[in-house]
Amino acid sequence: MAIDTDRVQKLFDSLEAQKTLLTSCTKLYKTISDHFSSIQNSLSQKANSLDSKFQALESDSNKTLESLYQRENSIPELESSAVARIEEHKEAALSEFEKSVPENAELSECLKSYCRKMDSSGLLRFMVSKRKESMSLRSEIVSAMEESVDSARLVLDAVEEFVSQKSGKVGIPDKRWACGMLMQALFPAAEMGGKKASRPAFAGSVVERAARVAELWKGKMGDGGEGSMVGPTEAAMFMQMVAGFGLKPKFDEEFLRKQVLEFASRRDMPKLAIALGFGEKIGDIIDELVKSGKEIEAVYFAFESGLTERFSPVSLLKSYLHNSRKNATTILKNGNHSTAAAEESGNLQLNSIKSIIKCVEDHKLEAEFSIDSLRKRATELEKAKMERKKSTAGAGKPPNKRSHGGGSGRGGGPSSAFRPAKAPKFSHSAYPSFGRRNPAPPPHHSPAGRYSVPFSYPAQGVYDGPAPPPYASSTYGGPHPQTAAIPQQHYSLSGGDDMGAGGMRATGSYGGQTNYNPYDYTAAAAAAAPPPTYHTQ
Repeated sequence: MAIDTDRVQKLFDSLEAQKTLLTSCTKLYKTISDHFSSIQNSLSQKANSLDSKFQALESDSNKTLESLYQRENSIPELESSAVARIEEHKEAALSEFEKSVPENAELSECLKSYCRKMDSSGLLRFMVSKRKESMSLRSEIVSAMEESVDSARLVLDAVEEFVSQKSGKVGIPDKRWACGMLMQALFPAAEMGGKKASRPAFAGSVVERAARVAELWKGKMGDGGEGSMVGPTEAAMFMQMVAGFGLKPKFDEEFLRKQVLEFASRRDMPKLAIALGFGEKIGDIIDELVKSGKEIEAVYFAFESGLTERFSPVSLLKSYLHNSRKNATTILKNGNHSTAAAEESGNLQLNSIKSIIKCVEDHKLEAEFSIDSLRKRATELEKAKMERKKSTAGAGKPPNKRSHGGGSGRGGGPSSAFRPAKAPKFSHSAYPSFGRRNPAPPPHHSPAGRYSVPFSYPAQGVYDGPAPPPYASSTYGGPHPQTAAIPQQHYSLSGGDDMGAGGMRATGSYGGQTNYNPYDYTAAAAAAAPPPTYHTQ
């Protein structure tokens, strides 16, 4: 009997296909069962979590309601306590107004008393009377102003009084100094400038009043620039007020820009320029400073604005050194190497060297710009200056001193008819603002008058720097059309009218910087040879 193998094979193939199908269905069912089990477990967990959160919320709600109930019950007690405290403060304030501060009271108590009373006139008079204690005033004025009801209004009252009396001539410098210290306490210069700097918020009425006072002030300042009718201290105070109260939109930008350029030697001016919103235009301001021969100021602006890559400090310093040496040589030639010309040329060199050394030390550029040779040259110039003073003092003595012997009474010895000549008095007046370079100052106004201690270095050998590099070919090496005027020492203020707006000698804005004694340009000096040239290493 023959077997049909094809039919058997087809049967087995059909069974194999059904087996595969059953296996696939089984796997799919298992997968679906696991998925639904996972969903059920997740829902159970979320339900349990929601239950616990509901319980916690109910517990917190009960605690909050209980706390509110307790606070509501304590309101009458708090009201009575507040009324008692207000009455106590009221009585204290009334007694403060009625009583007078004793003469032997501490400085801080007197300042706080005037600030509590919001007595701006009395505060100005007291600060002026204690001007010799400026260091103590500066340390106490900030805490004293915190005792006032409205420190901004107190400062505005003082500034308005100062501005309204500017036409007078009595006491204006003292009031300017006192207002500057108050302005510095309200708007610290160290906190101005920078990207993260923020000014305090003031009420709209206070800002409007500040705008009126600033507008009145501006009317007495002139058009700015070289024709400005104010000094660097007052200009910095004005700009600090504009920046602090946010008044820049109310003034012409060109006017503010002229003030920045004219009084760029103020140490706080770079911060004020940035606080006034000149951030994107600082590069143009630095360009103008370089073109006008104010490379030292340009260095300070470049560091404050972060533009040192665009304006190389070393190149600027070399350019300033080169130009100052050239101006000193020009003074000698124009004066035919006379005594006065030698004195003026020496002072120009000395003050330029001091400016460079101070700038290098401030920004820690010793590794890039060596100042050893400049210190040697400064020592030589200081010695030469002392020798000239000694020779002048010796030449000013009379040949014969008054004789007290020989005769008696009015008709005594023959030498009793003449008295010895008095020693000449030397001027100690401060040099005007560095920004006013163009008009040549009188010879007796020395920029070194802005320093309180002698500028001296240990005695060193003869200055032996290498030959000067060709600055004229560098970026900022071109000569600038400067006058023969003695430049003012950079970034420092005198102790008088030019004292910083915060009462400081030149810290950040009106701060304390080392000062030097003034030089005497009135006395005649012995003829001096042309000073040797000096170079950077």
